[in-house]
Amino acid sequence: MAEAVADAIAKRERLVIEAGTGTGKTFAYLLPALQSGVKTIISTGTRALQDQLYHRDLPLIGKAVGRPVTTALLKGRANYLCLHRLDQAAPDAAAVRADLDEVTHWRHGTASGDKAELVSVQEDSSVWPLVTSTAENCLGQQCPNYQECFVVKARRAAQEADLVVVNHHLLLADLAMKESGFVEFLPGAEAVILDEAHQIPDLAAQFFGLSLGSRELLRLLDEVEAATLSYRETKLVSLIDGTRTAIKALQVAAPRKEGRYELSTVSAEIMQPLENLRAALTDLYPPLLSLSESSLDIETACEQVFGARERLTNFLSEDSWDGLRWLQVNPRSLRLHLTPLDVSGTMRGLLGAGHQAWILTSATLAVGEDFSHFTARLGLDTAASLSFPSPYALDRHGLVFTPTGLPAPSEFGYTESIMERIVPLLKMTRGGAFVLFTSHRALQTAHRWCKSNRRFLNGRDLLVQGSTPRDDLLRRFRAHGDAVLLGTGTFWEGVDVRGPALTIVAIDKLPFASPADPMTMARTEFIRRQGGNPFAEHQLPQAALALKQGAGRLLRDEADYGVIVLCDPRIRGKSYGKVFLQCMQPMPVTDDLDAVQEFFRVHEVAEQGEGA
Repeated sequence: MAEAVADAIAKRERLVIEAGTGTGKTFAYLLPALQSGVKTIISTGTRALQDQLYHRDLPLIGKAVGRPVTTALLKGRANYLCLHRLDQAAPDAAAVRADLDEVTHWRHGTASGDKAELVSVQEDSSVWPLVTSTAENCLGQQCPNYQECFVVKARRAAQEADLVVVNHHLLLADLAMKESGFVEFLPGAEAVILDEAHQIPDLAAQFFGLSLGSRELLRLLDEVEAATLSYRETKLVSLIDGTRTAIKALQVAAPRKEGRYELSTVSAEIMQPLENLRAALTDLYPPLLSLSESSLDIETACEQVFGARERLTNFLSEDSWDGLRWLQVNPRSLRLHLTPLDVSGTMRGLLGAGHQAWILTSATLAVGEDFSHFTARLGLDTAASLSFPSPYALDRHGLVFTPTGLPAPSEFGYTESIMERIVPLLKMTRGGAFVLFTSHRALQTAHRWCKSNRRFLNGRDLLVQGSTPRDDLLRRFRAHGDAVLLGTGTFWEGVDVRGPALTIVAIDKLPFASPADPMTMARTEFIRRQGGNPFAEHQLPQAALALKQGAGRLLRDEADYGVIVLCDPRIRGKSYGKVFLQCMQPMPVTDDLDAVQEFFRVHEVAEQGEGA
């Protein structure tokens, strides 16, 4: 893999690589990147992976290479303390004031301003929006703190470094800026390497669309209020209050149930509140414009109000955008989205525009040996593709169990039935189990079943997603060594439990996305317009890749062993079931409970022998 990456960098080619667990793919792209002598950007799926790559993996491989390479870590501006906004922050809530005191103390000791350093303040604390900036409210070179700005320092370091570590959100924001004609803020690079690249197609669809959220608007009004404090005319106060009321009226009119809704299905309820909100923003703009020359903060806020009104106009106009309009409802907020039906043309232009090497890698990119589902979505039809399977002995250390006699997934009592099939397996192993669900409703049903049938858990601890933060649940799961964890999407990827603490990963249903999910609707509508088959070309391969991600939680080390339990009877009863079983290769498949018991017996005897 390292040789293939080195060759692609040297020839400035595009290369797609699927690298199974244990391949060492991080070192396989880091080594040629460090030795190439060209400026390289490496992008990861999350900020946590970004920190791990920069603070752990890079120093280790860099020391082994034995040559000086300057590196930099670059995150989005919202991750850095804004000194100007910190000086202006005046929170009301006591809890936020306590966090603000922590931030104020930290400002004098930090060199980077990266909020990840300040572990004493929660990542989701309400103080962070008050003391960080956005592209919209940043004052740029006119800021009184510009020379000390942590964002500016981070970008300067990135410009001068040989290798820069970013995350997908930052990279795609940069590509979106290029598309809209702005100057990119990431340094120009001759090689770009995307790890966890399976996330890119959906993220790209979001970045090349539009969105506007209630929290964002309420925060904007707070900034307008703060900026105009010296000009508190009665009319302006009334207009700010009226806009805030319009936002809250929209939230009241939106569906109560969390989830995603195509705009046309809820237009009767929210169209008038949306019109009222646009009118409120329209009325607020002129008085702000008249004050904009008196203050840079007012000028910036005025531009943001205008931009929000323009986005809202796009949402309300059916002719302005060839894409899908949808609404995301969260517990205390909502967000409007415009998602393009297809981004392959845009991505093809961006990834092929410069004389750059593009390497995209992940453990889950191909369905069998077929990469076309992934490459077509990014316009990479002509890119070379390679597959490096896991070096672990999956055929000996893994087993796929498909229980028989289960009802159809749509039938009443399905979740209870699968729990009755999964729990007896706990008697066969000393290790713990992940039980992964495709919906929160199924997870809650399983939780209720476990509470009513605790005797079947054989004294094992039960951990449930949502009860505490994910990292805390994982820490407790590893510490117990034999716990049962119930989880949904957040535990399907990016989770690493090594050793005998995890010997069973059970999956309740084949992870088909809901046909009503707007992201799925946008893609299927595009395929349908092209005369294709949305199920065969999108829904099936997407579900197969999601299953590979979930099953990939099991064997994370050379000595690991365990059983994947695929409960969905469609795996055996439908012709497309073989696509999913193909994704589990080379692990053998059985529906015989005795075979599962013998598998665990053999491996636990071997484990005891090694321990002795």
